[in-house]
Amino acid sequence: MYDIIIVGAGPSGASAALFSAKAGKKVLVLDNDKGVTKRAWVENHYGVMEVAGPDLVETGKKQAVKFGAEIVNATVEAIEKTDAGLSIQADGQSYEAKHIILATGFMADLAEKAGVKTKPGTEPRVKTIVDVDAFGKSNVEGIWAAGTTAGVSVHTIITAGDGARVAVNVLSEINGERYVDHDMLKA
Repeated sequence: MYDIIIVGAGPSGASAALFSAKAGKKVLVLDNDKGVTKRAWVENHYGVMEVAGPDLVETGKKQAVKFGAEIVNATVEAIEKTDAGLSIQADGQSYEAKHIILATGFMADLAEKAGVKTKPGTEPRVKTIVDVDAFGKSNVEGIWAAGTTAGVSVHTIITAGDGARVAVNVLSEINGERYVDHDMLKA
């Protein structure tokens, strides 16, 4: 049983995985390697002069793995409620978690199949988004959403920040107190 499973390893998913794994949680990322960032050239990401989208995605994954996140290349077919939490079926395998963060970019069909409420998107080319509250929670207990699929702008800096924000909210709920991650310069 994982503490958190994240569906998607683009900027929002990898950022959520980084924060969650660094907090000591057991984290699994399921990714089908079809994200839109893989086709991007980025020159508007704070702290980065310019970067190819595939390189940004790979760096994000490496950061998450550095802190213990597991990443599996798989396509998620279904999410179901169980007595213990939530179950995900992906490429013939089953995974269980207490919390799932959907970071599926332009795609909300998985959320809809799981009974998660959606609504029309507001970004260009984003037809449907997950209907979440201010913390990133959906109407289904334990299912959260971050990034473009949760209605934030498609820009990588914004989706990455939203992934971190939702992860902090999940971690705060798990820990029973507000989670903060702030490192100090090493001497």
